[in-house]
Amino acid sequence: MEIVFCNWVPVFLFCCLLRVSSAHSGKVRGVNLGGWLVVEGWIKPSLFDGIPNGDMLDGTQVQFKSMALQKYVSAENGGGLGVTVDRDVPSAWETFRLWRVSDTGFHLRSVGGQFLTCNSEGDSVLATSAVTSARETFYIERNSDNNNSVHIRHSSGNYVQATLANQLAADYPGEPGWGNNMATFEMIIVANNLHGDYQLANGYGHEKAKDVLKRHRNSFVTPEDFRFLSRHGINTVRIPVGWWIALDPNPPAPFIGGTLAALDNAFSWAQVYNIKCIIDLHAAPGSQNGMEHSASRDGSTYWPTSPGYISQSLDVIDFLASRYAKYPALLGIEFLNEPSASTVPLDLLVSYYSKDYQIVRKYSSTAYVIICQRIGNADPFELYQTNISFSHIVVDLHYYNLFDTFFVNMSAVDNIQFIYKSRQAQLQALDSANGSLVFIGEWVNEWNVTASWIIKTLGGLS
Repeated sequence: MEIVFCNWVPVFLFCCLLRVSSAHSGKVRGVNLGGWLVVEGWIKPSLFDGIPNGDMLDGTQVQFKSMALQKYVSAENGGGLGVTVDRDVPSAWETFRLWRVSDTGFHLRSVGGQFLTCNSEGDSVLATSAVTSARETFYIERNSDNNNSVHIRHSSGNYVQATLANQLAADYPGEPGWGNNMATFEMIIVANNLHGDYQLANGYGHEKAKDVLKRHRNSFVTPEDFRFLSRHGINTVRIPVGWWIALDPNPPAPFIGGTLAALDNAFSWAQVYNIKCIIDLHAAPGSQNGMEHSASRDGSTYWPTSPGYISQSLDVIDFLASRYAKYPALLGIEFLNEPSASTVPLDLLVSYYSKDYQIVRKYSSTAYVIICQRIGNADPFELYQTNISFSHIVVDLHYYNLFDTFFVNMSAVDNIQFIYKSRQAQLQALDSANGSLVFIGEWVNEWNVTASWIIKTLGGLS
């Protein structure tokens, strides 16, 4: 099998290539239609421009520092106990993830997973709740002159303050001003890197999000794009979808319907322009990796710990296979995108893939089944070593130089040589491993390179 890298890479697309045989003979030279039916904010940041308090989306990590005490709010033991205001240096226990209730209302989640709660006005704030309700709802009011200066009001109506005993309590009398008082905090946004379907839909609210996504889905990929791809030698598209597509047109909140109609359109356009389609379950229920492209709410990964989520994922594959097996444009179905090596055990993943295979074969004997490697600390050979010996099976490898610290101190030339030498050898070894085809589902010509290395590289080329 021959792997060839494509040099046509628009900003919002990744290359994906493999050589296939049997019913779909020839070389697959494809692109990912990323950011279309599964939102990834980095692909089109403007989708989020109209969200009020857009820097406080679901999953945003924040810390609070008492202006009067100059100490950080901390969930003792990371959660499950009380809340203190006694830390000089913030770390994990002092970091809370936001669950957005409204433009200004939030649930605050500790690193251990418990939510801040307060039984009634005047009571202490604890980090002990496993569920969310009004008692776990806090309103963050920002100073119009300084967005980092905030008051925190509990749903009971009382403002939260630091006490002289270094506790946190919802008992501030009246309404605080913006001076150096016990109810004024500095809010530090530690990370705001989740910009997926959950953040967009919950940030705008259903009606506004419906309008935003309708316009996006109708304009981001069009029939003209398929015509363009066909004219330039691209014969396949990989289309990421989210689990809620199986419940279209009325998926559970906050997700927005409409992706199923868009996918139907893609198959129709593909048939007109003689392009094949790979459907990729990019976002699984509960999230398989905690990233925005898996529609995670706050970076947590629940997919591997819940049989219900895995069963629901199998149902999604059944839905997609039954609906699209009749389409001539179907090339294959990918069962799960980038499961996390740190949270998804290999044996559980192989079991899931095996069940998916049987599902697809109920509807098609020729569609390729595509199984994705785990991301993180995982050996690309591991799926081959499990001796999965199905027919028309493809192993999807994702090759990025950008996110691996191994490449940080490499020059541009070193990066390129690594692809040509080390990865080429690895692909050749995988190609002869056990008969499974190799699919480079995602790769990108981008890496983390410092200015000093750019200067060295340019100097070496002069």
